[in-house]
Amino acid sequence: MTDYDGFDELSERRRQKLKLLRFDQDQQDLVITEKPKETFEDVGGLEDVKKKVRLNFILPIKQPEVFAAYGKEVGGSILLFGPPGCGKTFLARSIAGEIDANFLHIELQAILSMYVGQSEVNLHDLFERARENKPCVVFIDELDAMGGSRNQMRQHHDRMLVNQLLLELDGIQAHNSGVFVIGATNTPWYIDSALRRPGRFNHMMFVQPPAEQERETILRLKLANKPVGKLDLGQIAKHTKYFSGADLEQLVRDAVERALERTLETGEIQPVEQADLLQAAKRRKATTLEWFSTAKNYATFSDQNGDYEGILTYMKSNGLK
Repeated sequence: MTDYDGFDELSERRRQKLKLLRFDQDQQDLVITEKPKETFEDVGGLEDVKKKVRLNFILPIKQPEVFAAYGKEVGGSILLFGPPGCGKTFLARSIAGEIDANFLHIELQAILSMYVGQSEVNLHDLFERARENKPCVVFIDELDAMGGSRNQMRQHHDRMLVNQLLLELDGIQAHNSGVFVIGATNTPWYIDSALRRPGRFNHMMFVQPPAEQERETILRLKLANKPVGKLDLGQIAKHTKYFSGADLEQLVRDAVERALERTLETGEIQPVEQADLLQAAKRRKATTLEWFSTAKNYATFSDQNGDYEGILTYMKSNGLK
C-alpha cells in the first residue's frame, strides 16, 4: 500500500459533506450546486501530473506533521498549462475529490465589474468564502485572462486586479492554510511573471496530450455504458496520436452518431463497431498540433527558467518538429 491509498477509504459520511460552489449572477452570491465526486480514478492518464499533485497537496494533508517539520503548510498553488482539451478543469475537480475538499470555480465574469475597485473586492470576497469553507480548492480557469502580464495592460483597473490576486496568494491579509489554488491556462507565457514566483504559482505542471495507453483508457471510459460490438481500442489509440481528451470525446460522439443512424434505419439498437471508430479517427485531426506550433517558439526562445522544458521534451519524444 502506498502512502496515499488511504484516501480510497474516506468514509461516506465525510464525503457527503463536500460542496461544489459557484457564483450565481442573479443572486450575486456563491451557491452550492453539487458535491464533487470525481477522483483520480476518473482521470484517464496524466500519471506524472497526479504524482506531483500527490506529493505537493495530498500527502501534506495525510501526514501534516512530516511536512510541518520542513516548514510546509497544508495548502499552496499550482499552475496547470498545456493544449486545450487535455483535462485541466476535470483534473482540478478530481483533486478536490481526492483531498476531501470543497471546490470553488472562479470565472472571470464573476469577478469583473464596471465600477472602479469593485472587481478587486469581488475577488477578495471569493477568496474569503473559500477560507470559510476550508479545506477548499479554488480553481481559476483561463488564468491568463485574469492574471495577464501587467506590462501589456493598458487599463489601470486590469493591473489592480492582478495586484489583488497577488495579495490573495501571498495571504498578507488572511491565512491561506487549507486553501488550495489551482490555475489553468493554455498560454502560460502571457501570465504576469510575478504570479510564477515562489510561494505563488510555484508549481507549474505541463498537462500533455494523453499517451497511447492513456488514450485507450479514455476511449474505454467514454464508451462505458454504451452498446458496443467487438472493439480493439488499442488500434484506435494508435491512430489517434496527439489527440487531446476532448478530441477523443468528440471521436466517440462521431462513432455513436454512426451507430445511431443505423439504429434509426433498422429499428433495432445497433452497437458501436470498430469501423465506426476508425472512420471517425480518419476524419479528425488532433487540435493540439496548432498549440504545439505556437508553444515551441516560447519554449525555445523565451524560457529563462526552464518552465516549458516539458513541451520540448514531449515534442522530441513524439516526433513533433
